[in-house]
Amino acid sequence: MEADRSLEPLARELAALPPSLGLVRLIGVDGHAGSGKTTFAGRLAGALGGAAVLHLDEVATHEELFGWPERLRAQVLEPLAAGRPAHWTPYDWVERRFGPRRVLEPAAVLLVEGVGAGRRALRPYLARLLWMETPRATAWGRGRDRDGRELSGFWDGWERAERAHFADDPSRPFAGTLVRQSGTGYEWTSGVGATAGTTGSVTEGDGLPRA
Repeated sequence: MEADRSLEPLARELAALPPSLGLVRLIGVDGHAGSGKTTFAGRLAGALGGAAVLHLDEVATHEELFGWPERLRAQVLEPLAAGRPAHWTPYDWVERRFGPRRVLEPAAVLLVEGVGAGRRALRPYLARLLWMETPRATAWGRGRDRDGRELSGFWDGWERAERAHFADDPSRPFAGTLVRQSGTGYEWTSGVGATAGTTGSVTEGDGLPRA
């Protein structure tokens, strides 16, 4: 997990929030597929001192791209809310089946990243929602370039599913922090006016993150 010292001010801001899930501060990182959520969440987790990251693409399946809220609630949210370790089974996209069970211990901060991290089913449990402010066309282009031609059929289906999801259940209007990638790393805006696109704090990074 790569630490990014430039994200320490944001990490301190998030760590100071009141707990939202039992004793846990659940932080959502949402955005379009290919917008850089995974890389950013990893760097933010490092700035938080090694916070755990739950990737929603390990909760979704081929058949349930967005039909996973009940599984997440039962396996992760309810146990953590009760102060117990969460036991969940990540999905293997190659084998097309759920893998060995993993354990998430209650911690001060847990990052949940992926498309839909800010959906209405999760928002009541979030201490803060962060939105990766990358245009949809740019993000999807990165994702297609990253995954190659062999997954172009999957991307065709994914784009239709993501459009339908955000049309019915948008996340960005509920974000408390907008995160942008710049030539030097990340910029973010928090608080009132964040989703209106106001200018925010600028961080220095180690170059652009991977999509």
